[in-house]
Order: sequence, then structure tokens, then C-alpha cells
Amino acid sequence: MTLVGHKIKSAAEVENAIQGLVTQTMKINREITGPKDPNPELASHSQKLIEQIGELRGRPLFYPYVGTGAGNGPYVELEDGSVKIDLVNGIGINILGHSHPKLIEAAVRGSLEDVVVQGNLQPNNQYKEITEKLVTLASTGTRLKHAWLSTCGTMANENALKLCRQKHSPARKIVAMKDAFAGRSTMMAEVTDNPDYKQGLPDYNEVLRVDFYDAKNPKSIENSLAQLREHIEKNKNDIACFTFEPMQGEGGYRVAPREFFVPLLELCKANKIPVWADEVQTFCRTGELLAIQKLRIGEYVDVVTVAKALKVGATIYTAEYNPKPGLIAGTFSGTSAALSAGTAVLRELSENQYFGATGKIADIHNYFVDGLNMLAETTCKGLISEVEGLGLMVAMTPIDGTKDNMMNTLKALFKNGLITFGCGHGPYRIRFLIPAVMTQKDTQVALKIIEKSLIEVKG
Repeated sequence: MTLVGHKIKSAAEVENAIQGLVTQTMKINREITGPKDPNPELASHSQKLIEQIGELRGRPLFYPYVGTGAGNGPYVELEDGSVKIDLVNGIGINILGHSHPKLIEAAVRGSLEDVVVQGNLQPNNQYKEITEKLVTLASTGTRLKHAWLSTCGTMANENALKLCRQKHSPARKIVAMKDAFAGRSTMMAEVTDNPDYKQGLPDYNEVLRVDFYDAKNPKSIENSLAQLREHIEKNKNDIACFTFEPMQGEGGYRVAPREFFVPLLELCKANKIPVWADEVQTFCRTGELLAIQKLRIGEYVDVVTVAKALKVGATIYTAEYNPKPGLIAGTFSGTSAALSAGTAVLRELSENQYFGATGKIADIHNYFVDGLNMLAETTCKGLISEVEGLGLMVAMTPIDGTKDNMMNTLKALFKNGLITFGCGHGPYRIRFLIPAVMTQKDTQVALKIIEKSLIEVKG
């Protein structure tokens, strides 16, 4: 007996319709080949949409951006008729750029399921497929064994904290890095080290801080280790976990070597403090699936959180931190299309030479960073400094690193055809979330816009 759901998936008519949709959609999207100026005839139409969205949500859009739903690789089309090169990807969601054929196909297949949204109580096969692929890939070089799906990185982080607190109850305090970003729920705003993100919120005094790595300070490792040791001594049996971003995101795209993390993690292990790695933004971007795999510190980590590139959120954990029933649940696990597309992302990146020292991500990183450094040494001397990052996450400090010059640079980049975003504070920096489909030709397009925009701002 063939089940009805299996009949739908194997029906020739359905398969032909899917392939036809993907082929025709890609054919049209490939008309987009590079940056394009706005069409004056569409200015009024676009501005009306922008104002309506701002009015509906009570706050204007950061950029005058409303997409048409069309794009090609790193390029995206806006309702004003312009085409921009997208180096922010929805702050990391669209790692394969716009209109990737494998994602379109996966999303179409997912949309044919009997439900739009799947839940943790009633999953379909897509739930099993994405969880299995995620755990299989994440287990390499780590002790990770289980994963629980959620709808976003913040919820993945909330679940991670609950796992740690339950296991080490009644311990309640958290050791986190200075300049950390963990999300915007009430608890994650507390873990996040930015007062602008928690105006009017109460302070629960549950988070202890340790300095992130400072390459300019030869005593950086020593100082951070001393800070952690002091926290442990002053809070005996009251530290529920130590959490860190392998590379800080909102904090400024700062990179730390393995030598920085290992002493901290060994001290945690010696004191039976669980380690939670927040990889919501670094996931799939550093040249390996997980940055802890790239840094070879996976053996120390008990819990990892991911989202963004996965299309849904997930908390991945060892057998020891498998929680008691009822602690983590939630109605939603993700839309059927998102679960299907997330699996497609994992397959594309893990099966087609994106990872590793000689993978596509490493090539994209090297070419982009070399280009920025060349600008810093030539036409943009004094306008670009501190170029750093890992894999598809790259940042630079524009001009003097003031907030005004960062904001002005972002606006100039957008006007000239490139979308990105800021990070850090003192200095304020420009971050690039480069899509994994970026070619050298695309990079040259981006570099020319960066050069033009910085010269305009300085001038």
C-alpha cells in the first residue's frame, strides 16, 4: 500500500510542475546581472510602500528597501527598480544569496506539505531530515548528539540557557563576554552587552563579564583568564554556564585564536561549568559548519546554538545536557518550506567543497580581504583599517571609526548599490556577510562601490 503523501511526492505531474516552476523562475531571475540605478518612474510607488511599512510598525525602515521578491546570486531587485549587491543577507539569513535554484526547489517541495508550519508535537519528515543532517555534521570533532528546533536564534539561546540551568540548579549566574550579543528577549537582552538594547528593562544582575580577545594587548589572554578565575572564586556553585561567540558579531566582528579560548574552557571544565557556544551568526560561515570545529575546541563544548543560515533555530547539545521533558518545547519548529530549505543549505555547503582550508568559503574570504587591504594601501589609504574576520564574515573600520562616519558610509554604500550593516562601538565598524555564491567578478563590483563610497564620505 502506497501512502497518499508518498504518492504526491512521487507523482510525475507534481515533479514536472516543480521543475517547471524552478526552471522558469531561474530563467527570469537571471535577467538580473549587476547593480542598477533606481527607475525615476517607480520612485513614488516605492516611497509609498516604504512609508506604509514604517507607519504600520511604528518605526521607519533603516534603509529605503522593499524587495520585489526577485534576485540572482548576490544581487537583489528593489521596488524602486534598483538592483543592489547584497552583503548583509538579511543579517545572515540568506547564505546562498538570492534565488538559489536548490533553495527554490526545496522551498517549493516544502510548500506542498499538508501544513504550512510544523511543530515539535507533530513533525513531518522535513523535521527529521534537517535534524539528522544537522546532528551528523555537528558531531564531527565534538560530543554533540541531539538537536531541538525553534523558530529563531533568540529562542535557541533561551533553550540553551535553560538546559544549563536545569542541569546545574540552583546555579543561576552566567559568564558572558563583554560586547556579547545573544538576542532581544528579556533574558537574552540581559546577556547582550549593549545598554541601547535594553532601555527600560530591569537589571537582574545575573551576568558576569569577561573581556573578549584583544589582539593589541599582549596580556589579553592572561587578563581574561584572571577575570574568569575571579568570577568563579566569588560565585562558588552559582555559575550555570559560560557562553561565548567564537567570533563576535554585533560586538565588532572581532576574531580570537584557539589559544585564547582553550585556557578559559579548561578552567570551566575543571570547575564543572558547562560551556555554551553561541553560533547563531557564525554557523556555516567560518569555513566549517561550526566555528568551534574550525578552532578545534569542540571537545570542550556542551551546548551550541545556531540559526540564520539554517532558516530555523536549533539548540544542539550533548547527551549529558538532554533536558527533562517539559523544559523546552514550543508550538513552532518552522515552516515546512523553511525546514526543507534548511536541509538544502546543509547539503549544498557540506557536499560541494565549501568547507575546509581550500574550500570555496576560504577562497571568497581571501579574495575579498585582499581586495579591502589593497584599497587600504592605495586609493582608500586612511579610509580603511582593521580588516579582519573569518570566512564569509568580514569587517573593516571606516575612516576614523566614529558612529557618524560609519552611518554615513552605510548610506553612501546603499546609494551606490551595496547593502551591508554596522557593528561594534568605539570603533564603529562596517560588517560584510558575504554570500557563499560570491564570485571574483562580484567581489570586484563590491570593491569599486566601497572605494567610491568612502571617497565620497571623506570628501
